[in-house]
Amino acid sequence: MMKFEGSHILSVSQLDRESISRILEISTLMAPYAMRKKRCHVLEGAILSNLFFEPSTRTRVSFGTAFNLLGGFVRETVGQENSSLSKGESLFDTARVISGYSDVIAMRHPTMHSVKEFAQGSSVPVINGGDGANEHPTQALLDLFTIQSEMARYDMGLDGLNIALMGDLKHGRTVHSLSKLLSLYNNITVTMIAPKALQMPDSIVATLTNAGHKVVMTDKIEGNLACDVIYQTRIQQERFASKDEADLYRGHFSLNREIYQQYCHDHTVIMHPLPRDSRAEANELDIDLNDLDNLAIFRQAQNGVLVRMALFALSLGVENRLSHYEKPVTWHTNKY
Repeated sequence: MMKFEGSHILSVSQLDRESISRILEISTLMAPYAMRKKRCHVLEGAILSNLFFEPSTRTRVSFGTAFNLLGGFVRETVGQENSSLSKGESLFDTARVISGYSDVIAMRHPTMHSVKEFAQGSSVPVINGGDGANEHPTQALLDLFTIQSEMARYDMGLDGLNIALMGDLKHGRTVHSLSKLLSLYNNITVTMIAPKALQMPDSIVATLTNAGHKVVMTDKIEGNLACDVIYQTRIQQERFASKDEADLYRGHFSLNREIYQQYCHDHTVIMHPLPRDSRAEANELDIDLNDLDNLAIFRQAQNGVLVRMALFALSLGVENRLSHYEKPVTWHTNKY
């Protein structure tokens, strides 16, 4: 199993099933704090530097929320133009300086492998919040946690999962990382629904097939949604050369209540890393799905806080001391 304390978390490739199980186990322990049933100040006095050099809402805020819920302080830098990177400073130099101010760093950057380069200069653990079209390991872990939680309602697990990945699979770093994690489990069927130009990279497909899993590649929704989980992704416009190029593919795989009822199982869970593009020309997940119990996208987003809390606790070595630092919640809350 991976040694978490003091370690960077840069790629899902660092993880085996035992390590993943440990992360998911600790994530479950974080639920009472996230639901405001209790407070925990195990990281009181610790500082997170939240460095987001690419636009983000959910990931950035959930990292900060996760650290605050464990009692820590958060310092943020948003946008390259607001950092010394805009003055020509290297990632190594930035890391060397910022790690001197911090106990742990969460970072997102638009360039592939940039977070790994940054981590080489850091004296404290660095957690990858997304590096271009490469990977998004914390999203993949929260996705796996969500799948496990949702499937438990039907007495199912991760082994034997039948999942459809749909949308921009070429540029979607969330589905790249999730596929790598799923390859560690048994008897998985993955249906990849995308235009040929936006299909999953060959290396990711090979990871699944070499692990003995069934992979179906198609550009059709019809007949391919009778599965346990649909994981929808948006067209990653920021990864295209122009908006016009992205518009060629926008709206091809919209999912609504009628399509769900026609092609899906009663238990089929719908996931999406968010934000979903609700504009008429895209409309990836129609609002007529909002009252569908199997629409898990908002539970999925909340699970991100639990998983990131777990990763902070593990990387800073406090995961076994949570209960010693609990306090009652003293304000009104209806979260639980």
